[in-house]
Amino acid sequence: MHVTLTFDNGPDPEETPKVLAILERYGIRATFFLVAGKLRDPAMREMAVRTHAAGHWIGNHTMSHGLPLGLVPDPDVPAREIDDAQALLGELSHPDRLFRPNGKGRVGRHLLSRGAMDRVVAGRYTVALWGVMPRDGGDPPGWPGRAMAYCEAREWSSVVVHDRVRGGMGFLEPFIEMVLQRGGSFRQESPPDVIPIHRGVLSPWAEMIVNDDPAARAAAFFGEVRP
Repeated sequence: MHVTLTFDNGPDPEETPKVLAILERYGIRATFFLVAGKLRDPAMREMAVRTHAAGHWIGNHTMSHGLPLGLVPDPDVPAREIDDAQALLGELSHPDRLFRPNGKGRVGRHLLSRGAMDRVVAGRYTVALWGVMPRDGGDPPGWPGRAMAYCEAREWSSVVVHDRVRGGMGFLEPFIEMVLQRGGSFRQESPPDVIPIHRGVLSPWAEMIVNDDPAARAAAFFGEVRP
């Protein structure tokens, strides 16, 4: 059992240092997908520099973490949310130009518009999705068990938690201990089954995350999540 730990939505002045300390204690290297707009704050950029210096990989999690790009009709948004964010990350970014779209917890055609896909391919980004998002914010004590159940059923899993969520990271160390006690190990790279696009090259299933009609898909998406 191999587990890849990834952290979304940071950096955070309180939670990120705690996470870095725990990972260092266990000798684990992870990937941090940053909301790049936060790096306009010098203190937040310094936190990103510290994360990178500790050996963790830095990925692009859009500029603002707004509406999923597959739901946005405005053709100018992908350039701002993807390329402008990448420019802010600069030298901190992983050479593969790792990009994780905002999915509101789900994988599907709401992740990318056709225009966003074109930006990803032209920019030779690597899209890194996830295997399990165990609701570390909604149910902090319960997320390690949910993540563990998913990981034990697979040879290699990518887990997403959030280093900005108050409470959830208090259970990071118990999760790590659980994995190790059950014979698991941690890997920094992501499993191939969560990489639909690698350096701009599409996998056979990449089209499953692309929406050609943002307006129609937005109506369907909100119909699914609102009573």
